[in-house]
Amino acid sequence: MSFTVVDLFAGAGGFSRGFKDEGFRILGAIENFEPIARAYKLNFPEASTLIEDIKVVHTLDFLNLLGEEPDVIIGGPPCEPFTRANPKRRERPLDRLYKDPIGRLVLHFVRFVMDLKPKVFVMENVPHIMEGELRSALSREFRRAGYERIFFNVLRAEDYGTPSRRVRVFISNIKLKPPRLGKRVSVIDAIGDLPDPTSIHDVPNHDYVPLSPRKLRRIKRLKWGQSLVFYSGAGGRVYTNLVRLHPYKLAPTVMGSSRFIHPFVDRLLTVREHARLMGFPDNHVFHGGRNVQFNEVGEAVPVPLARAIAREVKKYLLEHG
Repeated sequence: MSFTVVDLFAGAGGFSRGFKDEGFRILGAIENFEPIARAYKLNFPEASTLIEDIKVVHTLDFLNLLGEEPDVIIGGPPCEPFTRANPKRRERPLDRLYKDPIGRLVLHFVRFVMDLKPKVFVMENVPHIMEGELRSALSREFRRAGYERIFFNVLRAEDYGTPSRRVRVFISNIKLKPPRLGKRVSVIDAIGDLPDPTSIHDVPNHDYVPLSPRKLRRIKRLKWGQSLVFYSGAGGRVYTNLVRLHPYKLAPTVMGSSRFIHPFVDRLLTVREHARLMGFPDNHVFHGGRNVQFNEVGEAVPVPLARAIAREVKKYLLEHG
């Protein structure tokens, strides 16, 4: 039996990829940024992809485009209003949801869930979306949408075969607790077989990323795990960028703004190498300028984690009809 999925705030389709790999049929998606939506279309030609701001999309119009009701709604609204990595996030937690125009996009996810009434919904975001009164507010919004039991499932991508660290909360109407894998995948396990990006090859999105001579001189001095850039997030927490990866450990969290340095070569990782660190298969392609491609990778749900969630959702649907 094939269950159906729609992906809101779809990005380049990491979440969808996991569900498709587990046998779900991808009905459609909404993504407002055209280059990224084009990447989604390239990877999911079977889906009805709507390139539009979700705020102006009527759920009935979207349902007419799909042609049938979805069994599952997934999606990851932007995390910038909630993450501690954003030094400009609003001080009061509830203001991040109800007053920040980007934060309010979460309420449009709730609107689609309320109108389309899927059997299962799964909304991904950073754990900071549960701070203060936010957890209660989100539970209240989803109950208002018709779902009495709301679960805040905090999962680590590295527990499910992703070669990079990533902690995310998946808010859903079912409990999500996939069995963990016993083995961690290291950086070199993930990228070690890729060809030199300056050589002739046919690996998509594996182009050499140029560096200024000054930065090149500086990264030559970095040892495994050391960073070239340090910056402050909310509350004064220090974050790093331009990290030389340790080949035999997990990579740090991949973000759209992050760039990693190869463990053994004095160069930045390519988009494809970043994608490998997020568990994307090489036939999943990225579109747009280089920075847009890095964003497509860094803002995605890691594919191995998406697959693990999809298996739990499928198990629930098979048991409950």
